[in-house]
Amino acid sequence: MESSVKLAIESDKPVAQTAKEIGVNENTLHTWINKYSRPVDNIKAVRTDEHLYEELKRLKKEVIRLTEERDLLKKAAAYFAKEQR
Repeated sequence: MESSVKLAIESDKPVAQTAKEIGVNENTLHTWINKYSRPVDNIKAVRTDEHLYEELKRLKKEVIRLTEERDLLKKAAAYFAKEQR
């Protein structure tokens, strides 16, 4: 099955012709292609989710750092404003 799917996907020929050449029904070959194509899509989705999760973690850390920096600058501005009076 897997070799038939690989042949059908990598071939420039229509699926119907590939199915005829390997001696299976065209619908059967389409079913096999769908069956073996889904895990690849799921792996890509998982990788994308992992990437998004890592990006979210990085951005949350950056928000914390920037918030702390902003608070420090506010305090410094208030301190220097008092000294000028």
